[in-house]
Amino acid sequence: MRSSESWVIKHNDIHIRENIIADEPSYLGGEGYYNGGQSATLVLAPRRTHRKDPLSEFKYYTGGWNITDRHYWASVGYSAAPLFIISLVWFVVFGLCLLTISLCHCCCRREPFGYSRVAYTVSLVLLIFFTLSAIIGCLILYTGQGKFQSSTTSTLEYVVNQADTTVWKLQNVSDYLSSAKQIGIQNVFLPSNVQTDIDQIDSEINTSAEFLSQQSTGTANDIRDVLASMRLTLIIVSAVMLSLVFLGFLFSMFGMQVLVYTLVIFGWILVTATFILCGTFLLFHNAAADTCMAMHQWVENPTAHTALDEILPCVDPAVSQDTLKRSKEVTSQLVDLVNSVISNVSNINFGPQFKPFYFNQSGPLLPFLCNPFNPDFTDRMCSTGEVNLNNATQVIYRRLTPPMYTQMAAAVNVSYGLYNYGPDLVALQDCSFVRDTFTEIYSDHCPGLRRYSKWVYSGLVIVSFAVMLSLIFWVVYGRERKHRLYTKRRLRDLDMKS
Repeated sequence: MRSSESWVIKHNDIHIRENIIADEPSYLGGEGYYNGGQSATLVLAPRRTHRKDPLSEFKYYTGGWNITDRHYWASVGYSAAPLFIISLVWFVVFGLCLLTISLCHCCCRREPFGYSRVAYTVSLVLLIFFTLSAIIGCLILYTGQGKFQSSTTSTLEYVVNQADTTVWKLQNVSDYLSSAKQIGIQNVFLPSNVQTDIDQIDSEINTSAEFLSQQSTGTANDIRDVLASMRLTLIIVSAVMLSLVFLGFLFSMFGMQVLVYTLVIFGWILVTATFILCGTFLLFHNAAADTCMAMHQWVENPTAHTALDEILPCVDPAVSQDTLKRSKEVTSQLVDLVNSVISNVSNINFGPQFKPFYFNQSGPLLPFLCNPFNPDFTDRMCSTGEVNLNNATQVIYRRLTPPMYTQMAAAVNVSYGLYNYGPDLVALQDCSFVRDTFTEIYSDHCPGLRRYSKWVYSGLVIVSFAVMLSLIFWVVYGRERKHRLYTKRRLRDLDMKS
């Protein structure tokens, strides 16, 4: 049981607050609360997911948004319980009605007598109305599922693309670090301790990149499989229901009672299945809204461990911090190595007899490279006369033999590459890349997901009730039509006898 006092996070200030606060952004400001335990986890969307859990004796679920928790899905499913109950009641009650009608037709046959013009007209008007409603519902359903599929696919592709981009950046940093181990100028290489550190951080980078890729891709593929099955089901339902109401209306108009009753039996089962599907999609609609709210709240606490790690996890802060530190260290060491060669070899006027080092020594002295970091790896301003890493290869070609220029250019390129990935490593360290991803999803993708999932849900509701009532009025109109034809025939026979 959770204490009535919950740890609540708002921005970076922690304070105690009784009960669970509202989830709406206007009241909430992105708040969640921490549950107890040794490993504190931020509980997301606690108020929105505060539903009864049928797996816990209908107690209220308090675990927040968590797609890996069966109690979460049970509580979401409970929100669609009215539709599941309607499907059960419809199946039982209409089934009993069909059974009663069949027994009466077989055991209590009697000639039809009289008919009401009002009943005939009203049943015909309502039949036409519900048929048109079912057709409109099918169109809304078909359009909505297409829009919803497009919106979800776009969202998933964006998440996977963000993960792939991050993995690509990590792999590039790893490649640059590996290349730095191989760089040597005049047989002078990086210190052995730095090379050992590079080997260690390379292993950590590859592990983190693989975990990030597998987690995001695996979750996206699972969601795609579910959505593909759902889309196929919705297309089939819309097509079958459209055919059913059209044929039922047509057979009713022409008095084909045997075919009408056959369609009524099929429609009875299909309406039951459609109500179940409607409840299932309401479950998905609520889960999608929960996910958007959870993302919105997580943005306020991006370093907290949450169930959203299943969708797009942050890179391990320790790994990203070590990677940033090692990249700065290697960049600084390579710049120092190049400057050492410039100072001790290139800028010394060797005579022609020193063949390995003599090459156009009469030219101007080479400028030193600008080391972007101080000894404590804080940012450093370039001194007058120093060359930036971005254009160093265009300046240091003088006074160098071709092999030396190739070696020094390789060192400069690796240094610049590592330095250039600094902001990306900082983004990994504070998890801002995930925060930016979820912020864009909440602002750009979530409105479409909620809107189009509501279209699908509304279309299913319209189709379910319209077809359900159409089935009833197929029978009612068929009965009134039969009585009308019988009455007209009897009146015509009486007129002929008189």
